Amino acid sequence: MAKESVKSTYKSDDTEEWLDKVWTRPIGYWWARLFERLNVHPNVVTVLSMIIGASAALFFVHGSYRTEGTAGFAFNLGGVLLLAWANFYDSADGQLARMTGKKTRLGRILDGAASEVWFVPIYLSLVCRFYHHHTLEFQWLGIEDTPQNALAVTLVLLAFVLYSGFVCHSRQCGIADYYRQIHLFFLKGTAGSELDNSFQQQKIYGETPWKGNFLWKAFLKTYVNYTKTQESQTPGFQRLMRKLRERYGAAENIPQAFRDKFRTLSLPLMKWTNILTFNVRAIVLYAVCLADFPWLYFVFEVVVMSGICCWMRKTHEKFCKELYAELQ
Repeated sequence: MAKESVKSTYKSDDTEEWLDKVWTRPIGYWWARLFERLNVHPNVVTVLSMIIGASAALFFVHGSYRTEGTAGFAFNLGGVLLLAWANFYDSADGQLARMTGKKTRLGRILDGAASEVWFVPIYLSLVCRFYHHHTLEFQWLGIEDTPQNALAVTLVLLAFVLYSGFVCHSRQCGIADYYRQIHLFFLKGTAGSELDNSFQQQKIYGETPWKGNFLWKAFLKTYVNYTKTQESQTPGFQRLMRKLRERYGAAENIPQAFRDKFRTLSLPLMKWTNILTFNVRAIVLYAVCLADFPWLYFVFEVVVMSGICCWMRKTHEKFCKELYAELQ
C-alpha cells in the first residue's frame, strides 16, 4: 500500500528515474505527508529546498584535505547531506502539490529556479576552494605558486565555471525539463503536463500590472525568458506543434494513435533527460569533492553533459521532423 501511495505522486512512470523511485521519491513522500499534516504550502517547501541547497556551499568551500586535514571530509560530508536533503524537499514539493491539488504558476517557476539557486553558490564556493587549495594542481601544470599566479589561474577557472553554469548547466536542465513536459503532454494531455509556451507567458506578463506585483512580475519575466530559450532550441518540435494546432485545434483532439507514436519515440530519451537533471550531476559533484579535485566537475559538465544534451536534441528534432513530414 505504501509503495502504491508513493507511486501515485509520480508525474508518470515513464519519466521517473530508477534512483528516484527507490530513494528520492519514497523519502520525499514521507516529507510531503508531514508537510500535508502541518498544512505547509508546496511553494514554502520549494523555498526551504533552495535555502538548504544553497547552504551546502558553506561546507564544500572548506572541504579540501590539503589544509583542513580530516576536517575536510566532515565538511564535504556536510555539503553532501545538505544537498541531498534539499533534493528530498525538491521532490516533496511536487509530490505535495499533486497530493493536495495546490499547483500554482509560482510553484512551477520556483521549481525550475531551485537548481540554479543551489548550484550558483556551490559553483562559486568551489572556485574559492580552488584559490585557497591549488598547490597540487600548480605542481602538475609547472606553474610557480605565487599569489599573482594563483589569482590569474583562479580568474580563468571562474570564467570557465560561469560558462559551465549559466550556459551549459542552465540549458541542459532547461531542455531536459522541456522534453519531459512534452512527453507528459502526449502521454496525459494538458492536465497532466506543465508544457508552457512563451506566447502564453508573455501575455500573462503583459496583463499583470507593476503596481503591487513587482516581485511577481520579475518571476514572470524570468519564466518568459526560460520558455523562449527552450523553444529556440527545439525548432523542429515547434513546427510540429504548429501543424498539430492547425490540423486538430485543441490538444485533446490529437488522435490517440499519434500520441502513442510520439510516446514510443520519446520514451528512450527520458533516461537521458534524467541524467541531465540532478542525480548523476550530484553524484559526480560528490565524488570530485571527496577526491579533492572539484574543478573536474566543470570539465564533466562542459564536455560529457553537453555531449549528451547535443545528441538528445538532435535525436528529438529528427523524429519531430519525421512526424511533421507524415502529417504533411
